[in-house]
Amino acid sequence: MIVIHASFPIDPDRREEGLELIDDLVAESQQEAGVLDYRAATDVADPNVVRFFEQYEDEAAFGAHAQSDHFQEFSAALPDLLAGDPDVTRFDVESAEDVEL
Repeated sequence: MIVIHASFPIDPDRREEGLELIDDLVAESQQEAGVLDYRAATDVADPNVVRFFEQYEDEAAFGAHAQSDHFQEFSAALPDLLAGDPDVTRFDVESAEDVEL
């Protein structure tokens, strides 16, 4: 499994536009084969930071997502939306299990 955690600082003047693009990206990405989970949320401490949490079955699913039209559209718009450098981390996970709280 591949897990991606990404944080994007969005320009406050472009926030609404950015959130609309992100909403479309998330909705389309959740329908892709091999995507186990795909979510985005604004940071509670800074509403201009959007955090992504993505889970893919394998490298093929991750690669297909990167080539999808909706991801390409978002990637093309991203430089104009950012207020700083994104932070993206990839985790290659061999196993995962639910944790009881």
